[in-house]
Amino acid sequence: MRQPFGKLLLFGATGDLAQRMLIPSLYGLHADDLLPEDLTITGTARSTLSDAEYRDFCAKALETFLPEDRKDADAIASFLYRIQYQPLDASTIEGFDDLAKKLGDISSGLAIFLSTAPKLFEPTIKGLASAGLAGDNVRIGLEKPLGTDLPSSREINDAVASVFPEDRTFRIDHYLGKETVQNILALRFGNALFEPIWNATGIDHVEITVSETVGLEGRAGYYDDVGALRDMVQNHILQLLALIAMEPPARFDGTAIRDEKVKVLRSLRPIIGQEAANLTVTGQYTGGASTGKIVAGYAEELEKPSRTETFVAIKAHVDNWRWQGVPFYLRTGKRMTERRSEIVVQFKPVPHSIFAERGGVLQSNTLIIRIQPEEYVRLLVMAKEPGLDREGIRLREVPLNLSLDTEFAGTRRRIAYERLLLDLIEGDPTLFVRRDEVEAQWAWIDAIREGWDMADVKPKPYASGTWGPSAAIALTERDGVTWNE
Repeated sequence: MRQPFGKLLLFGATGDLAQRMLIPSLYGLHADDLLPEDLTITGTARSTLSDAEYRDFCAKALETFLPEDRKDADAIASFLYRIQYQPLDASTIEGFDDLAKKLGDISSGLAIFLSTAPKLFEPTIKGLASAGLAGDNVRIGLEKPLGTDLPSSREINDAVASVFPEDRTFRIDHYLGKETVQNILALRFGNALFEPIWNATGIDHVEITVSETVGLEGRAGYYDDVGALRDMVQNHILQLLALIAMEPPARFDGTAIRDEKVKVLRSLRPIIGQEAANLTVTGQYTGGASTGKIVAGYAEELEKPSRTETFVAIKAHVDNWRWQGVPFYLRTGKRMTERRSEIVVQFKPVPHSIFAERGGVLQSNTLIIRIQPEEYVRLLVMAKEPGLDREGIRLREVPLNLSLDTEFAGTRRRIAYERLLLDLIEGDPTLFVRRDEVEAQWAWIDAIREGWDMADVKPKPYASGTWGPSAAIALTERDGVTWNE
């Protein structure tokens, strides 16, 4: 393991992400004695606060967002002792020298977490360099979004690369910090059971669903410029696809794993021109009932008409030997029936059923990897029902369950950002996204959007509280496939 750095600098330290995730995550690491003993945490944002006022801000965030069983007065007090604050307008270069003075000696190493609007990335990078906060002992973590298309992503990455080389740049996708996502690697490469059939010979199709019940939730200005394809598919869903489809890496390290992921992303079959209308479905939620409440439609929440998609479903293919002919069905949306993130691997049927003449009906095996809200791995297999079988054999699909919540009940379930912040401090890049991955993702997404423009694709309405437009059902059912719902 690399030497942990001794200072952490948080940009956007008064934002929603900081309150809900970053501050509670850092406290969790502190309470479990996982942070370096002398690590100091410096927050910075435009708000004019003293050290004491920012510590009060952090204390309120912990009171609001920490589970009751994690609140320990002594641990909170010692955690707050690590914290200081420096006001900064990152859009101008003037305040960065004062920030450097506040940080003091950074010879022990400085890890920076940058959670700001994308327009502030370039001036922030320049300000850090001008103040001597970008040397060999400084690494930077970048919170998405990293652009809105390939050209804008390259512009941001070029600005970062002008100061921070790739080995000191940590691009964050918080899904990769989730235990169940990391368990995909353990499931695939730690068990001999799956790998021999983890290919086009054994697998019929794969489904990836990331559904939300929320609407705009105060993100109207951002979301209407982005939409579901760029907000969810470009990062989270394509990262999940890459983990499911990647070849076995030579070793468990950041370079080997990310080398295999980028091969998958570059093997995605481009969806271009009219194919974008045939292989994708877009939707926009209307009013309806969601989580027991009557809710407004997207246009009503936005207070203007919009062609932004709040739902997208895609039939994708990975063009390589392992996956030739295997469709990957991807979907994500807001105001859907339930909150769920899961991967469904549908295996092919047995080549010949010996039970057919005795009335036994076989279902193909299914592997379900649930990421949220529950965390489990479930394998559906066929079993014989008890009985004398005088009227034929009765077969039933039964689940073999691995519930992470149950099996590891004595282990605290951590916020994804706890793992990612600790890896940033310690310099482990395995769960961060490399530039070539980001650009391969954007190239595929941009082609779809160009196809939508060419074919004048408009989002289809779907009622809040449903699984999206009916056309998304047709996308799979014309192949004889039904979404796992």
